[in-house]
Amino acid sequence: MAKKLTRFILLALLLGVIAGWAINAAIDDGTPESAARLKQIAEYLSIVTALFLRLIKMIIAPLVFSTLVAGIAHMGDIAALGRVGVRSITWFILASLVSLTLGLLLVNLLQPGVGLNLPLPAATAASGVETAGFNLKDFVTHLVPASIFDAMANNEILPIVIFSIFFGVALTAVGERGMPIVRGVEALVKVMLQITDYVMRFAPFAVFTAVTSALAESGPGIIATLGKFVGSFYLGLAILWLFLIGAAFVIVGPRTRHLVRYIRDPIVLAFSTASSEAAYPRTLEALDRFGVPPRIASFVLPLGYSFNLDGSMMYMTFATIFIAQAYGIDLSMGQEITMLLVLMITSKGMAGVPRASLVVIAATMSMFNIPEAGLLLILAVDHFLDMGRSATNVVGNAVASSVVARWEGELDEEEPADIEPPHAPSHVQRTGKIEDHF
Repeated sequence: MAKKLTRFILLALLLGVIAGWAINAAIDDGTPESAARLKQIAEYLSIVTALFLRLIKMIIAPLVFSTLVAGIAHMGDIAALGRVGVRSITWFILASLVSLTLGLLLVNLLQPGVGLNLPLPAATAASGVETAGFNLKDFVTHLVPASIFDAMANNEILPIVIFSIFFGVALTAVGERGMPIVRGVEALVKVMLQITDYVMRFAPFAVFTAVTSALAESGPGIIATLGKFVGSFYLGLAILWLFLIGAAFVIVGPRTRHLVRYIRDPIVLAFSTASSEAAYPRTLEALDRFGVPPRIASFVLPLGYSFNLDGSMMYMTFATIFIAQAYGIDLSMGQEITMLLVLMITSKGMAGVPRASLVVIAATMSMFNIPEAGLLLILAVDHFLDMGRSATNVVGNAVASSVVARWEGELDEEEPADIEPPHAPSHVQRTGKIEDHF
């Protein structure tokens, strides 16, 4: 199914480009009426994509909860859990610094915004993106959910992770008396992975409508207009991939060269839907087949979706300084380094959903007297950039999980990547016992 799914998604992506381009060419005549009609068509097409993303959101909370609790219950001891947590956060901080710094260096080296010489907008002009300043008190208190049901209802990954950690540790502490609940949670894991298999069958339709609607409304011309910005950013993403995979090669070893092959399906899915969250279930499955123990992957991945969105973090420094360049605003090296550190903090807890990084960018720009309305410069191409950074987020979290597993000395033997994976994870399928999966 996975191999066929990847082919269907790629085909849907190609057909979406053709259909979107054709619709735009047939209707767009430069008048406001044609623009309104294209927008309406794009809105109708995006219904399918929105439904698919809602299906993904439907399974994320119970999947994160069940896999994380089952993994902790089988971690062995609390010391092992703490060790995995410290190693994960250490990697996330290092990867975040590399991503933000690389974006800062490349945007200054390539200078995609220099020469646009745009006039400064009015001080009252707004981008339409809701902003909120970083507040340490609100951030810390929000880590702990007032209600786990409220956190699940809103798909707030980090509070769900905190509750799941408490729940899993408590199950471990009560010992034998908690085993019925452990077995129930393990059964829930299998059920959620089966639901995931059903949901993923709709992915090609969502990919087709997402790409078609984006190109139908904006047209290929918008990419040409900001071609230097788009091209420079994708060059940066390619370099970031080399950094991440190179670091994994040093730590994990030669088998890293197989990692991208294992995670190609979630990479394509994240790229096509412009959502890291959409790829979460498949990434979990791919890491299992690569040899990352589920008890580690189910702990590292949810944390990574809040703390380790490498593509999104690189985009934040890149886009913010691009807007400053476009308006001819000079930032000193000290200001740029300060911006990097601010983004390092404010990006944590950012959701892995489309355009979440724009909120962080908008909140940061005002601190450096960059017009908020400058976001309108990149909104037109943001969807196409979001595709690349979402795929990069998947790579970053897959590498993080593999590295932590190697540091723990628990990287299992990998399975052949071209063999059709079962609906349930491989360890379950081979033994028929869910407990052996963890």
